[in-house]
Amino acid sequence: MTSFPLRCAALAALALLIVGCQSQQAAEPAPAVVAVAPAAQELFDAHLAAGQLAEAEAQLQVLQADGEPAVLLQAQRQLSEAYLQAGQKALEAGDLDQAAKSLAHARTLMPKAPALTTGLDGAIGKARQAELSAVEQARQAGEQAQAARQEQLRLLRQATEAQAAASRAAVGAPAPMPAQLIDPAAKRSEISLAMLDSRDEAALFERLDAVAADVVAFDRSVHIQVRSAEDLRRVTALLEARVMKLDPRFKLALSHAVKPVQVPHMVLRARGQ
Repeated sequence: MTSFPLRCAALAALALLIVGCQSQQAAEPAPAVVAVAPAAQELFDAHLAAGQLAEAEAQLQVLQADGEPAVLLQAQRQLSEAYLQAGQKALEAGDLDQAAKSLAHARTLMPKAPALTTGLDGAIGKARQAELSAVEQARQAGEQAQAARQEQLRLLRQATEAQAAASRAAVGAPAPMPAQLIDPAAKRSEISLAMLDSRDEAALFERLDAVAADVVAFDRSVHIQVRSAEDLRRVTALLEARVMKLDPRFKLALSHAVKPVQVPHMVLRARGQ
């Protein structure tokens, strides 16, 4: 029979062995938890649900690399329909440019299914047509208003000239030359030089003859606004020559501006205005 001291020694050795194992386990670090990135399909679905279409389209490229045709086709259709919905909302808000961009994205995603984009395409076309029609109506209304103002100025000029003629007749004063283009009663008169754009030489010479006559007869200063420095030199030289021919002693007051985006014109003002 094993003696008592030997049994005690065996138990002590076993206890030391257990404590050593526990210490070694405590010293060893716990294994790291590796985060698993969401799958491309999950990211695509999340972006699509949040309405982040650009991010979803970027994720679609990752799906293309995976090479799963069925999954890719479904994702393309979903994203195309989302772009169509976004285009419809933009159209309803009156943003035709954004609607057209969304339509272009939808077409790119589903080029073999043109029927999907037909409805939005037609709606954008009708909206564009309505927009152009409204612009044209506004332009015509503006032209009519301008014509009405010109007619009012003409009638006023006629009345002023008739009154002046009657006054001169009463005192026996000689009648001055009638105005060619301006309203003598107005401090400022704008005269178009649109013939510079069309290069209509005959019309330009005729217009400058009339301008020179009004400048001299009614003592007007002249502001010239044209599209180029070349046009400015030419118009200035032609006008100065005509004024000199009418009255060599007349001191022509000129100012000018070069504005390429504006329709050429002259502004005649009463001296000091």
